[in-house]
Amino acid sequence: MSFTELCNSIFEKSICEYHKVDNVDAPIQNPYPIKSIEYYLYLKNWIDTVQWHFEDIIRDPSIDPSAALVLKRRIDKSNQDRTDLVELIDSYFLDKYKSVKIQDNAQINTESPAWAIDRLSILALKIYHMCQEVERTDTTPEHHKQCSDKLNILLEQQKDLSSAIEQLLYDIESGNKYMKVYKQMKMYNDPNLNPVLYGKK
Repeated sequence: MSFTELCNSIFEKSICEYHKVDNVDAPIQNPYPIKSIEYYLYLKNWIDTVQWHFEDIIRDPSIDPSAALVLKRRIDKSNQDRTDLVELIDSYFLDKYKSVKIQDNAQINTESPAWAIDRLSILALKIYHMCQEVERTDTTPEHHKQCSDKLNILLEQQKDLSSAIEQLLYDIESGNKYMKVYKQMKMYNDPNLNPVLYGKK
């Protein structure tokens, strides 16, 4: 099994497990050994899945403003957790390839492996929910066709992105590309960098 096959299977498992309860407050039941790459991939997708539903809920036009503010804070926290986890997954790759001899003509990629995997996780969610739309029986033929067409594009995108990630990992492993990870510097969460926050001191 390739690495992206592993990713896609874990993402699908996480999404299906979440939708058994379909509740943003449901506790995660991660089936993989703690601190394993499988554990982190499952956790990553679970965070993405919960946030997907946060984003649905907050768009309810009848949501109470005070509830929306609480939910916005949860979305902010989820975004930070997501970023932290992506950086942790990149640390796994940095450690895995730390002994690779980098070729003299090696190039850096536009994004790290974990940020590409982040996109693969979101893509798995898009596929799951587009499948739901295709399977609906209360829609027009036009809606069904539109969703079917979109689903085919998403599946093609998943295949292409998986292939690109595999190529990137191969290039890193062979020394033809190298990793350089910049920690995310989210200024709005930092009380020393957000003027709204430090202005209140």
